[in-house]
Amino acid sequence: MTKADLVDQVVALGDLTRRDGEVIVETLFDSIISALKGNDKVEVRGFGSFRTRQRKPRIGRNPKTGESVSVPAKRVPYFKPSKELRDLVNPGEAHAKSGMTSHSDETPA
Repeated sequence: MTKADLVDQVVALGDLTRRDGEVIVETLFDSIISALKGNDKVEVRGFGSFRTRQRKPRIGRNPKTGESVSVPAKRVPYFKPSKELRDLVNPGEAHAKSGMTSHSDETPA
């Protein structure tokens, strides 16, 4: 799904113009980015949370030349899906993890 597809879905929900849908989607993304820049986390119940993680400085390698390169420390954005989202994406996994097994596949003795 692209950003344009997301705008189309927002516009289809109500009596909105394409421009209104673009403003809504842009505002949502800008708000998340702004919070992450401020080192805040964004939690959307039932969906997941956005936060940043600190990466340590390290020595990398230039793949073209093989030369060692110093990579500085940096913050990177990270998304952690909620349990509800994970269960929706993997419906069979939630059932298996709960310890309940289906006996419908077994043949009677």
